[in-house]
Amino acid sequence: MSSAIELIVDGYARLNDRESLEDLRTHRRRLAIDLKARTGFDCQLSIIQVEQDIAAIEAGLRTLSGPISG
Repeated sequence: MSSAIELIVDGYARLNDRESLEDLRTHRRRLAIDLKARTGFDCQLSIIQVEQDIAAIEAGLRTLSGPISG
């Protein structure tokens, strides 16, 4: 079964909506930074999930024509 982020990325890629994919990637990158800055909590599993999300988003961006920004 596909993860939610893969389904979202697939939808944006089918619509050729590069801007939304880039916005989603930016959001996930900021979230990763915030989680890594946390102290007092073990956020390692969440960080791994967010990094997997970023990889899925970047894979979706690669399916679109043109250079990837950011």
